[in-house]
Amino acid sequence: MEPNNNITTGDNGKTAGIISYLTIIGWLIAFFAMHKDSKTELGSYQLRQTLLFHIISMVVSWILGMIFAAIFFSSGLATGWFSIVALNWIVRIAFFIMWLIGFLGAINGEKKPIPLIVFSTI
Repeated sequence: MEPNNNITTGDNGKTAGIISYLTIIGWLIAFFAMHKDSKTELGSYQLRQTLLFHIISMVVSWILGMIFAAIFFSSGLATGWFSIVALNWIVRIAFFIMWLIGFLGAINGEKKPIPLIVFSTI
């Protein structure tokens, strides 16, 4: 008897969505191990959203890091250094709040858009 590959697990992509929010490694695990063989609409939505979120957050972190390094190494401990550190914390808190909104949506099985992703796809 051949195995039935069309069986859905009942979570409707919810587990893949939750795992994808953990890290970029979690996204890779969710995509290749959970979503690739049993694609669902919710899983596809969550994976697209988290991939874009991970990419945007990494790029913003790198840009802030380069600005921080430029200010720190060019002028020493000037007031610009404190400003960029404060900006860095504000951005990190904003990313955490956006991540939490999406993560709670994934836990509830909703297609809840992250505010950052909504503005970047308009």
